[in-house]
Amino acid sequence: MTATISTTETRAERHVTVLVDRCAGCQECVIRCPAGALSMEPVTWTAIANDALCVGCRQCERTCPFSAITVDGPLAVTERYDPPIHQPVELRNNVEETRRGYDTWEEAIAEANRCLSCPDPTCMRGCPAHNDIPQFVAAVRDRDLERAHTILRRTTVIPDICSRVCNQAAQCEGACTWSLAGGVPVAIGRLERFIADHALVPAPAVTANEDPLSVGIIGSGPAGIGAAWDLIEAGASVTVYEKDDTAGGLPIWGMPDFTLPDDVATRPWRQLVDAGVDLRLSTPIPAESIDQLLTVHDAVVVAHGAGVPIRLPVPGADLEGVVDATSFLKGAKAAMMPGGDPAGLRAELGVGEQRGARVLVLGAGNTAMDVARMARRLGLEATCVDWLDERFALARPDELAEARHEGVDVRFLRTLTALEGDGRVARAQLAHTVQPERAKQPTVLKTVPDVLDVDLVVMAMGYRLDATFHEALPSLPIKKRHVGMPHGRWSASGILKNPASAYNHHNPVGSLALDREVGLWAATLPQRERVWVAGDALTGPATVVEAMAQGRRAARSILDAHPARPDRSSAFRTDHEPRILVAYASAGGTTAALSQVIADNLGVAGARVSVLPVGQVGAKEIAAADALVLGTWVEGLVVAKVRPAKAMRDWLASAPNLGAKPVATFCTFGVNPRGASDELAELVRAAGATVVTSEVFGPRDRGEGARLHPTKPEAFANRIAARVIARVAAVVA
Repeated sequence: MTATISTTETRAERHVTVLVDRCAGCQECVIRCPAGALSMEPVTWTAIANDALCVGCRQCERTCPFSAITVDGPLAVTERYDPPIHQPVELRNNVEETRRGYDTWEEAIAEANRCLSCPDPTCMRGCPAHNDIPQFVAAVRDRDLERAHTILRRTTVIPDICSRVCNQAAQCEGACTWSLAGGVPVAIGRLERFIADHALVPAPAVTANEDPLSVGIIGSGPAGIGAAWDLIEAGASVTVYEKDDTAGGLPIWGMPDFTLPDDVATRPWRQLVDAGVDLRLSTPIPAESIDQLLTVHDAVVVAHGAGVPIRLPVPGADLEGVVDATSFLKGAKAAMMPGGDPAGLRAELGVGEQRGARVLVLGAGNTAMDVARMARRLGLEATCVDWLDERFALARPDELAEARHEGVDVRFLRTLTALEGDGRVARAQLAHTVQPERAKQPTVLKTVPDVLDVDLVVMAMGYRLDATFHEALPSLPIKKRHVGMPHGRWSASGILKNPASAYNHHNPVGSLALDREVGLWAATLPQRERVWVAGDALTGPATVVEAMAQGRRAARSILDAHPARPDRSSAFRTDHEPRILVAYASAGGTTAALSQVIADNLGVAGARVSVLPVGQVGAKEIAAADALVLGTWVEGLVVAKVRPAKAMRDWLASAPNLGAKPVATFCTFGVNPRGASDELAELVRAAGATVVTSEVFGPRDRGEGARLHPTKPEAFANRIAARVIARVAAVVA
């Protein structure tokens, strides 16, 4: 099962070279070495290495800011054990789970022992939920499942689901230090599954509350699960509105039992309903009804997902026998259930019982793999086509391999250009494509297309958002793309240095993880007053674990903000201390000084105030504030053009949507502010905020030189403070 490595025979094969002339003595390598192989030479204060202790993980190489360390030699790690795929002897009508977990403690502990328990675990950054992977792996090593669940509960409420459906290759396992070193990662997903399979996932621990916060959640998918879980545990009154007659979203209707068994997929809602969540099935909430929900709830979480199938607009797309993935998967799942009618579904799809009936599946992502594998269980021949290069495939590597093992013909670098047939689809034309780089869109070649005989076509290229919600929430979906320099903690961890190993298909795990942070922080900010958004509704189609993590972020933000509908009692509405962030761009110090004066006045008025330069303000700081005060100096020449300072303009351009937060603005100027104040207000509105007041502060408000006058700034700050406090009191207090 596993291969042991002799310390005496293999550790000596590794050699660490420290380039002393480059080493700055920063100790980054010493701090992050999981094997204790590095220390500091006390005289020269440069790093020194003990080759006998080195395991070859290359963490020092990735984290050294001066490229002063290189490591030669193999990795000192045992072989990974993956249980063999469970392949049914008879595939047709068989939906038994194919991917198995560890059955014994011996298997799990042997894998847990491969973990280095890194001091700065890159696997945690690669996980969208930021599970404390080294700690729950250590709990498995100690045979303590209760502690493992306690650790997992901090960051996830669906470990049994995520461990089965996550693309670990592009997330936690791809970011494992062994993978970043070019080796085989720890089987993090299987260890998480072992915990969930061998000890029940704990139910919500509900807190009693005499006057609970009322929250309505639109959608019962992973984002809705995450939000409902944290809210009900905090004692909130939670009502979930689901348009389908079954709760769970995509994991229920879009994932076959051979990938995600129904009893696992339905577990969260069984527990949530038992905990007191009011689940209202067959209750669609259109976008125009959000305002109505706000009259009966203190806050609303929009988590309806991306459930509208994408259809390729090609000639022949309207022929009979062309269906979308949603209808196919829902029908197939029902047909495969006990008492279902697979033959009836085949007849309904128009393929009857004829042998060799072929289905063409458009797409080669996870949904397409589910469609094709389900088609095989219906007795159909299945071909998947995708215009991407296989190197950049969207499907999980293991799922792609399993589909091919089950007889699915997967063809990359192909795209559908036309469907033909006399009333019913009969042929498909497939053009060839080329894609040299992941970041570049494939190019369609002008070569002779392939012609494929087909009896059924399923469009499984993914899903998009319901366009009707765009009017109610015009800023969505957000662009899930990190801009600017990454935070120093990300660079220092080494996750951005290397892509994943060949075992994990060379996924760019660092940049993918950094992009996901944009969605996580956006989920903490209301997209309009008392309305939060999470999951696919926020970012467009993403993953189950991302949606769950965003739902929990939204819930915690609601609990922190303590919003209230207008008819709430005064006792409920005045119990919250307003939190105000004063952020400024300052050159000569005048704007910074005035910001502090404003903050002091806000504090006297009863607010909890933070003061920061805009360069230190991110989504975390914005999310923690009920209102903002933004101050800037005016730059430029009066004879040409004066504007708010570039630092403030750049910050507003890159800031996340401010979610209708009340914002007061002010500008300090030397000669004439002209339209700078109006421009600043417009930039703030463009960022999604509500401007409650705009003020200017000029030379007449100053004493000698450029110093602030001892009394006049107080009056000015009082004016801003009064307006901000009044606005915040009406919104959040």
